This record gives sequence, structure tokens and C-alpha cells, in this order.
Amino acid sequence: MAVQLEMGLDTFGDVTYDLNGKNLSQAQVIRNVVAEGVLADQLGLDFFGVGEHHRDDFAVSAPEVVLAAIAAQTKKIRLGSAVTVLSSDDPIRVFQRFSTIDAISKGRAEVIMGRGSFIESFPLFGFDLEQYEELFEEKLDLFAQILKGNPVNWSGNTRVPVAAQSVYPQPEGKLRTWIGVGGTPKSVLRAAHYGFPLMLAIIGGDPKGFKPFVDLYYKSLSQFNQRTQPIGVHSPGFIAKTDEEAKETIWPHYQTMMNRIGRDRGWPPISKEQFIQQIGSEGSLYVGSPETVAEKITATVKHLGVSRFDLKYSLGTLPHEDLMKCIELYGTKVVPLVREKLSQK
Repeated sequence: MAVQLEMGLDTFGDVTYDLNGKNLSQAQVIRNVVAEGVLADQLGLDFFGVGEHHRDDFAVSAPEVVLAAIAAQTKKIRLGSAVTVLSSDDPIRVFQRFSTIDAISKGRAEVIMGRGSFIESFPLFGFDLEQYEELFEEKLDLFAQILKGNPVNWSGNTRVPVAAQSVYPQPEGKLRTWIGVGGTPKSVLRAAHYGFPLMLAIIGGDPKGFKPFVDLYYKSLSQFNQRTQPIGVHSPGFIAKTDEEAKETIWPHYQTMMNRIGRDRGWPPISKEQFIQQIGSEGSLYVGSPETVAEKITATVKHLGVSRFDLKYSLGTLPHEDLMKCIELYGTKVVPLVREKLSQK
């Protein structure tokens, strides 16, 4: 029997407008994220992920605390990061925080490790960007050792050794750990080496272009004598009752977000034509009516052969009220449509 597709939601806790077009406080945004996670659970969704950032346009810098608040108010939904920037954190503390969430939620915690596409955490916590690769590789290796159980033995160049020491609390089961990959073969090989599930962050271009990474991952799992593991997709999108309503509602907020990030990275301003192209069949934005979004998700899942799809539903300054409507349409309309389409031969 085929494994049923898991369908989840991700948010970075973008600082949003109120209904009068004014920025909400970061504190209110965090409270809204908790409400969004609770709604996702009520709708029967499989996963709710919260990202980590250290900027004024994102409210969540401590996703584990937000996830713990959601865990205490939910019953079934799995809860995790999207992603944890392991390079600028301590693997032991990351494990302790997520094993604590796992205890609160009775085994529903997940952690998605990544290097992160934003670098603000490096100077903030005193890490050298010249060690960008080495920090992630060594800290991931330590985290993998911690997952094996106590006592932990590890040594490297970027922190003091761990010699026959124990880490608590230990989860009652196994803490599900993914590697988030933005599109580099080396990251895919790293995930396969440790036998961790692979989460593909497809945030630009044609999703079908990621098929070589899927093939490389499965081939590498075999070469490393690892068991077959799940592959997921994380992509941005927004759902409204009609295609036109979804497109016109999200565009100004998406434009604000992309242009702000673009100014930091030297990108030219995004045009509406580029936005429309990304909404199309060869783009990575899942924007439209429930029927349109379900069709596009189904096509991506079938082409890549993945077993989870997480919609990154928070896009810039879009108000909380619109996000809640999007979540409701995703849970009540899109998810059933996708599963129905996938069940058809």
C-alpha cells in the first residue's frame, strides 16, 4: 500500500499588516502564529513548521518556544522547525529544546536542519562566516552522534570535544530529523550520508528541475548503505476562493517582501511579470484557487515522487486574517483534492 502524502504548513512569522495597513508588533505576530498552528491542528493537517530569523521583518527568533506553545494547545499535528540554523547554534541545546517539545507534544516534534539563506545569526552570535561550511558540517556530525543516545563522544575544530557525556532529556521515541536543502548536490549527499530525510526548499524556478536531486539522494542512500528515507518539498503559496482573488491579494505583500530582501542582496526589484511567471506551471509559487493549487501540488508530488508537501503560507505583510482563510482553504479544500487526485490511476 502506498504511503499517504503528508501535507503541512510552514511560516517564518513574517511581520504582517493589520486590516488598516499598519505593521503589527512582533509580539502580536507571535501570538498569531500560535493561533495559526492551532487552526492547522483542528483542520487535521500533518505538520506545522516555524522558521528562525533574526531580522525586523520576521518575528520568530526562537521557534522552539513558539512550537512549545502550539504543542500545549494541539493534539495530533507534528511540529518542527523550518529551518533550524544549526551553524550558529549549539547542537546539544538544539537537541534539548526539541526533545523538550517532543515531551510536551507526546512525540510530535521534528527538527529540520539547514545552513539558512540568511546570515544575520552569524555576527549576532559571534560566528565567523568564513567557517560557514565547516560549522554546519561539524555541528551536524555532533547532532547525529547525540541522536544515537548516551553517552556522546565527539571532537572537532569548531567547539570543545564531548567526551562520554550524556544529554538530557532523552525523547521517548526517535526525534525525526530532516536536512533542508536549497539546491546544492553537496547538501543532498550530506543528508544521504547520515540517513536523514531530505526537505527540498523549492522557492524559485521550475520544481521539476529538482528531480536530479531526488535521484542523487536515493542513489547516495544506497551507496552509504542507508535505509530509504522520505523526501519533502517546502514551497511558498497562497490560496483564496478564486485565482484572481489570490493573485491580487498576495501580489503587493509578496512584492514588498521580495524587494526588501532583494535590496539586502543586490537583486533588482521584482516585476509583476516575474510574479505571474512563478505562479505558472513552471514556477514555484502555489497561488490560486483551491483547485488550481491542488493541481499544481499534485503535479509536483507526482514528478518528484515526494511523500510530504509543506506550503509556506506566510508571504510578507499579508494580514493574519487572510492567512487564517488560506489555512482553512488548504485544510478543507486543497488537501482533500490533492489526495483524491493522487488516488486516481
